[in-house]
Amino acid sequence: RQPGGSLKEVAPPTGLFLLPVSLSLEVSVGKATTIYAVNGTEILLPCTFSSCFGFENLRFWWSYNSSDSYRILIDGTVKNEKSNPKVRLKDDDRITLLGSTKEKVNNISILLRDLEFSDTGKYTCHAKNPKENYLEHQATIFLQVVDKCMPGERHQCMLCVAGDGMEEVDNTLTLIIVAAVGGVIGLLIFIMLVKKLITFIIKKTQEKKKECLVSSSGNDNTENGLPGSKAEEKPPTKV
Repeated sequence: RQPGGSLKEVAPPTGLFLLPVSLSLEVSVGKATTIYAVNGTEILLPCTFSSCFGFENLRFWWSYNSSDSYRILIDGTVKNEKSNPKVRLKDDDRITLLGSTKEKVNNISILLRDLEFSDTGKYTCHAKNPKENYLEHQATIFLQVVDKCMPGERHQCMLCVAGDGMEEVDNTLTLIIVAAVGGVIGLLIFIMLVKKLITFIIKKTQEKKKECLVSSSGNDNTENGLPGSKAEEKPPTKV
């Protein structure tokens, strides 16, 4: 209390705020921020949440947002860690909740079937935990509906499209090119090995010829009585 009867404001310790924030509810839609899906197929929109505080009667919902519209796609609740998510309302019959709390994974993902080009837009997964005074947490993923997956988008289609709806890209030309390059490299290696083998054989042949010439030269000197040969030896001196 300050002189005059007024109360002095005391700032609460910073650590009291940092701890709840670090342990608060977390919502995730995976690492990819943009996913691609082929028109007419189905797509899994992933979403999971976790909380070190635990949760009771957690509310979740998915929203769709494009340049000209916004709507709630699905709304539901999760009673506790041992209960599976339940849907309270759904805006589109093409949407199916694939959520569960099995294996300690709080999954509130949805499956969107019969995709249309108009489904392109932002999809946000929301969650509110009463144990955190209904503080809202969310994560957003962008869906791009395409006529077919281009080579640069193929890996994202493979990760996110459920089922066999994705149009496959013909890799025949790529396989032919790889096989041709591999064949050329193998042929070059074979030619180098043959060249080394031939060089080795020629070298050995030349060495043998040289030895034969030296041996032949020594024999000729012996037969002709040249210096250094046996014919040069003198007979013993008579007494």
